[in-house]
Amino acid sequence: MSEPTAPVLVLAVGNPSRGDDALGPLLADRLAAARLPGVEVITDFQLQVEHALDLVGRELVIFVDAGTSIPPPFVLEAVEPAADFLHTSHALSPRAVLATYLRVQGEAPPPSLLLCVRGESFELGEPLSASAARHLEAAWAELARRLASGRVGPT
Repeated sequence: MSEPTAPVLVLAVGNPSRGDDALGPLLADRLAAARLPGVEVITDFQLQVEHALDLVGRELVIFVDAGTSIPPPFVLEAVEPAADFLHTSHALSPRAVLATYLRVQGEAPPPSLLLCVRGESFELGEPLSASAARHLEAAWAELARRLASGRVGPT
């Protein structure tokens, strides 16, 4: 018998070998270690169309990634389906994953948020930057507080 689907999915993306791109996986590692009830954590290098199937049966999805075009330390915002598939890469945005879910399942995807943590340096082989480490701490404190309280909405 399979385990029931956790109501909350945290889907973190990033490459730990590329400096601040490790922000998503590092935050996912903390969440997994916290073992919050009702929360499942999945980590991958990038979003794929197959991730749309991970959303089935969820009440809330939180995508986690690093970004450079946001104010520090992080942004937490609602995300809606949109067919913004990239033609130059097989990587997808959270909006495209939600659009895939809509197309495949024939129904609206679960409410979804994007937690984007500010990164500065994404060079191969570089460690996490000092500023990204501070942003990670701020994002972790806010996300853990919201998940523990059950109030996980956009900031």
